[in-house]
Amino acid sequence: MEKFGRSQPVKRVEDLRFLTGHGRYIDDEAPAGALHLAVVRSPVAHARLLAVDLDEARAVPGVHLAMSAEDWLAAGLELGMEFTTVKNRDGSEGAAPTRPILARGKLRFVGEPVAFVVAESRTAARDAAELVGIDYEELPVKLDLAPGGEALHDEAPDNVAFDWVIGDEEAVAEAFARAAHVVRTEVPDNRVIVNSMEPRGAWAELEEGGRLHLSFGGQGVWGLKKELMRVLGLPEEKVHVTTPDVGGGFGMKAMAYPEYFMVAEAARRLGRPVRWYSERGEAMMSDNAGRDLLSITELAFDEEGRILAYRVENHANMGAYNSQFGQPIQTQLFSRVLTGVYDIPAAFMNTKGYFTNTTQVDAYRGAGRPEAIYALERSMDNAARTLGLDPFELRRRNFIPPARFPYKTITGETYDVGDFARLLARVEEESDRAGFAARRAESAARGRLRGLGLCYYIESILGDPSEGVTVEFEEDGTVSLYVGTQSNGQGHETVYASFLSDQTGIPMEKIRVIQGDSDRIREGGGTGGSRSVTVQTNVTLVAVQHMVKAYAEFLAPQMGVKPEDVTFDDVSFRAEGSNLAPTFLEAAEMARAAGRTDLLKFQEKAKLPGRSYPNGAHVAEVEIDPDTGIVTLERYTVIDDFGNLINPMLARGQVHGGVAQGAGQMMMEHVVYDQGGQLLTASFMDYAMPRAKDFPMMTVEFEPVPSRNNPMGMKGCGEAGTVGALAAVANAVQDAVWELGVRQVAPPFTPLKVWEMLNGGGDQAR
Repeated sequence: MEKFGRSQPVKRVEDLRFLTGHGRYIDDEAPAGALHLAVVRSPVAHARLLAVDLDEARAVPGVHLAMSAEDWLAAGLELGMEFTTVKNRDGSEGAAPTRPILARGKLRFVGEPVAFVVAESRTAARDAAELVGIDYEELPVKLDLAPGGEALHDEAPDNVAFDWVIGDEEAVAEAFARAAHVVRTEVPDNRVIVNSMEPRGAWAELEEGGRLHLSFGGQGVWGLKKELMRVLGLPEEKVHVTTPDVGGGFGMKAMAYPEYFMVAEAARRLGRPVRWYSERGEAMMSDNAGRDLLSITELAFDEEGRILAYRVENHANMGAYNSQFGQPIQTQLFSRVLTGVYDIPAAFMNTKGYFTNTTQVDAYRGAGRPEAIYALERSMDNAARTLGLDPFELRRRNFIPPARFPYKTITGETYDVGDFARLLARVEEESDRAGFAARRAESAARGRLRGLGLCYYIESILGDPSEGVTVEFEEDGTVSLYVGTQSNGQGHETVYASFLSDQTGIPMEKIRVIQGDSDRIREGGGTGGSRSVTVQTNVTLVAVQHMVKAYAEFLAPQMGVKPEDVTFDDVSFRAEGSNLAPTFLEAAEMARAAGRTDLLKFQEKAKLPGRSYPNGAHVAEVEIDPDTGIVTLERYTVIDDFGNLINPMLARGQVHGGVAQGAGQMMMEHVVYDQGGQLLTASFMDYAMPRAKDFPMMTVEFEPVPSRNNPMGMKGCGEAGTVGALAAVANAVQDAVWELGVRQVAPPFTPLKVWEMLNGGGDQAR
């Protein structure tokens, strides 16, 4: 069996239970007889909170508990949640106002938790929640991305959360001064709601000895465990956090939310299990949103069309409070791939974040990298059209050449490998660019517009580079593989088991992947930033190496050889002159019989040598009906460099899903608030979600350039589809309408918006 080169498209082992209704999600796992929790939420976007009256709610039959912020504080609990900030350009810290678990003093967005009620049934809890009286005095609402307006927080009197910069401003100014061409582009990146198939939920109970057990649908148990310890004032040994099957996370479920603390405290206080599950409308109001920024870019070119400098000004919406990663996303994470795949000698970025009376914005599939590549690739396309150059050629002219790797970017990232021109040539061929003119002519004959859009993306895997693993040989002949990541539907059970099987020869059906339990797995980095498979297989490989060495030493006397003479060929241990050739499972049984318990459990922790940088080219083809404004995605082609592939089938699936989320944002998904901060898109009647019929069959192929930054040579793939899809679709729409004089397109490309754009209305410039 070969190492690293097998790339077998193993079918997902978990799909049988998911597709036959045997998955076990939060609502399936809640203890019998659990009480129900309902959250009372702010009905207005901005107000001075004068009083919260819980008397009528407490009088409802079946109600066991009702709490406001004052009750929470009276119990001696920590009310504030902690989040990451960045440094301002003057060296000071970004604004860090407290986000309360329950509103106190002010209401700052529609849907903010104000109180909660716990009752015997969901109906009783809801009925009681509706009786909670909230006395408030409305304040002016802040929605725009600019300084000023009624201050949401004393810590940010001008509503500026941070003012962050990176790059050499003087070098960029000098390059612009001598540039032959300067192209400016405005790139609005509209707000989206994550809408995971399974909404957020949690339940809590007291285990033996009064120990708190909280189960929630998330992306890792350890961060929430630490927050529960801090907020509730509990020692580590008194908190147990688990996660069962999770129906989609996409970054949104990586964070702590107020409801988890409410459920935990209610269970602790009442001594009974308590459950909470979000309704869809509730989720749309309270889940962290994605994107929501405006990028204003400038590219400076010499006479040959080579980039001299790149300047970006971002205005980012934080929502009413900081979120867990909100400040770093449009600053540090955006800057990781600021200059994309291009050899840009000077760059400067300034991002200002603003507090507004809207739901918080945080990580959404890609977290900063889709935003950065969208801004850059829209700008490159606009520059090509403005300068009269072919969009493919302009990119080719500015690619970092293979001979320059490893390549250190202006923002300090070191790309290890890349062969961008090779992938671009492949995508031209696979997308049949040569035949596009004929397809455009055929569309024109039917009165339709047709456009082709290119995006060449690069992204950086994120998250903790360290991860742990435990491999345990069980008495029943199976192997338990304990991992520190958390599947949200990506197929981790399949890929981790198949990788361990590849490296050890242990049959895949004998391997059981265990995740999401802070008792059984002491620490882990969770899932996010496309880190999971890379970090987990890296540490699994280290464990396998130690296992092979330990078993070689154990088997050597029985084989009559020295330990260094025992080899392992991915199936069996062998030694010249010995008839013994035990497999790993057979060797484990021999160790068990010999009382060698030290050989039955291996725990390792390892750190990746460096990040990997997935990259690739997306080509989208759209057709527009000018009479109705309907945009149809006709063709979609992707050529990805994910390095060595562990499972090509799973990689393709990740790309398909990522493209659907990126293209969905461009074509239909869009959050709308009215002037009073009320969410107008709070149901699927008003918020459009893409369906299978909205997509053509995608062509997804691979051109691997193995990474040098991990022993598998692989690159993360979970977010790549979204990173490339935004600009590919937008550039295709721009291409379709360019000859009509439309010079600025802005998503979402809904029928009404496109019709207005083609007929001189809307906010698109001609």
